Amino acid sequence: MKLPGQDAIARQADEHLVTYRVKLPRKLVEHPIRQVAKRLSMALLVLVVTAFVVYADRDGYTDNSDGSVDLLDAFYYATVTLSTTGYGDITPVTDAARLTNIFVITPLRVMFLIILVGTTLEALTERTREEWRLNRWRSTLRDHTVVVGFGTKGRSAIRTVCATGLRKEQVVVVDPSAKAIEAATADGYAGVIGDATRSEVLKRAELQRARQVIIATQRDDTAVLVTLTARQLNRNAKIVAAVREEENAPLLKQSGADAVITSASAAGRLLGLSVLSPAAGMVMEDLIQQGTGLDVVERPVIKAEVGKTPRELDDLVVSVVRGHRVLGYDDRDVGTLELTDRLITIVRATPVTQIAPDVRPLRS
Repeated sequence: MKLPGQDAIARQADEHLVTYRVKLPRKLVEHPIRQVAKRLSMALLVLVVTAFVVYADRDGYTDNSDGSVDLLDAFYYATVTLSTTGYGDITPVTDAARLTNIFVITPLRVMFLIILVGTTLEALTERTREEWRLNRWRSTLRDHTVVVGFGTKGRSAIRTVCATGLRKEQVVVVDPSAKAIEAATADGYAGVIGDATRSEVLKRAELQRARQVIIATQRDDTAVLVTLTARQLNRNAKIVAAVREEENAPLLKQSGADAVITSASAAGRLLGLSVLSPAAGMVMEDLIQQGTGLDVVERPVIKAEVGKTPRELDDLVVSVVRGHRVLGYDDRDVGTLELTDRLITIVRATPVTQIAPDVRPLRS
């Protein structure tokens, strides 16, 4: 089955060289122009202070041209001294003026050079520092989550997984929009700018070492290509994808997705349920929102629960995960609980409520 627009995407990939770039989250800093302006203002302040120090002790200096030092001569002397030019036409001749040069003018000269030269050094070392951070990030990134698409669906998915205890450092966002990646890094996530249908872009996100992949692209055909590429790079990762049209869900599963969510159908069912029963719609919306009200939580069976039926537990059990099967709480095949089972329960959300990580992908 060929999806609409698939040929166009392939042609664009062949005709254009796609550039990609990795951006790591960083602390909020001032705009570069503002930083330079601030440093120039500090340098000018040092220059003015130096000039007035010289002018206050002008009797201790001599000018080779006329012998006296006025305010203009003081600024001239401060400029050539702080810049280490030192023409020698204005010189300190008294002991007090020379002591002032040693203990006041010289430290101001050093401060002046640090302010101006520091700006240049920072610009020169910024690229090296970023390369070092990037190499260190790559070497330590393991079992992370790759999110393709930082739109409404992608952001909601990230908030949900992070609400379960996943650290922001373990999330990598891939999106072709530079603005989307800037928003992701501002929120504390690492980002890769580029087309996720290309394997080199996903390799930049270290997808081959990822534990799970969330595909939340805007187009279904893009989601199919991303799923195929991701599954080729990582055979063991759990891949969850979102599609708009329900007819494309089987194609996503054939491409390697472990679970496929049809966003349009899910929203439509929630709308219909809200019309039939507003209260039921509110409950479902509460369950969807992680961390507030009621939450759906997956957890392992504890020893005290072994041998009991799901109805006998204190928690509200919805389903039992046994092996690769998801059984309803009232399914006859459940019988009594086993130590290797996992439970899908509904609990009251608390600050410490976390979803136990899934160790094996479930396939229907």
